[in-house]
Parts: sequence; C-alpha cells; structure tokens
Amino acid sequence: MRMTTGDVFLERARYFLSTEYRTQLRLAVEALPEDGLWWRANAQSNSVGNLLLHLNGNVRQWILSGVGGQPDIRHRASEFDARTGPPASALLADLNRTLDEVDAVLARLTENNLLEPRTIQGRDVTVLGAVFHVVEHFSQHLGQIILIAKVLTPGAVNFHEDAAGLAKPLWEARIVR
Repeated sequence: MRMTTGDVFLERARYFLSTEYRTQLRLAVEALPEDGLWWRANAQSNSVGNLLLHLNGNVRQWILSGVGGQPDIRHRASEFDARTGPPASALLADLNRTLDEVDAVLARLTENNLLEPRTIQGRDVTVLGAVFHVVEHFSQHLGQIILIAKVLTPGAVNFHEDAAGLAKPLWEARIVR
C-alpha cells in the first residue's frame, strides 16, 4: 500500500511528538540541577516547570480536545503563573501520559480527516493545522528547555556529534519505549 502525503505527515508528527521530542525533552530536564526546574532568567521568562505545564496544556487542548473531542479543561494562565510546583519526574510523567493519548488520537486519523474544520482557542483551523501547530509549538518550547538546561548545566546536554560533516544523533541511544 502506497503512503499518501497525509499518511507521511501523520507518521512524522507521531514520530516527533512520541519519540524525538519526548526523548530530548526528558534528557534536557533530567540534566537540570535540582533547583533548575523553577529557575527563571528574569521576571518575564518562563521556567522549565512552566514550559512543561504549558506543553501539557497546549497538547491536551489542541489534540485531545480540539481533534479528539475530549472536554477542554485547560487553565492556560496558571501554566505561566506557577513559581513552584511538582517535581520534574511528576511533570514528565503527566506529559508522557498526554503524549501517549495524543499518539492514540493521531493513530486513528486518516488523510481524509486532515481537512476537517475545528475551532480551537477561538481559531478556525483544520485538523492538519492543529497537528502542525502542536508539532511546531512543541519544538519551539523544547528549544527553550534545551537552552535553559545548557545554561544551567554546561556540557550536560548534547544531542548530536559531528560525523564527517553530518550531525549524528546521540539521543537515539537514550529512547525509552
């Protein structure tokens, strides 16, 4: 059976959220010193703890609720207002459960579903637009988390090595299934 463009899109979205981003996120968070989870560079910045709460809320709202039909119970402002909260292990466990649920929703989608309309956060989008938003949004905040981990623990986070001009992934050896 030949894969369609929609099939490839969904497969890549599932891979990024369930494997690559999840693994890199865990490694960056685990590299943080104990007091690094809720550290902020300044009053306008978010901590890694805030970003983990935010990613969980965003993914739940856009995919589980907006695409999958679950109730939308998100309180977005609280994700950023928190100055302390659960430990990293609890935040990662919550996000992992959410990502598992998201993967199940994405696994049920077909190419025909991708152009279905949805309204999420007051925005009229397609299912494809919602999935694309979540993947790019997750990537953006993952980059912030990686930067914070690298600032607070120099040398502890390294996902690639140079292999004759190619970026050889080191993180793949640390995937947890």
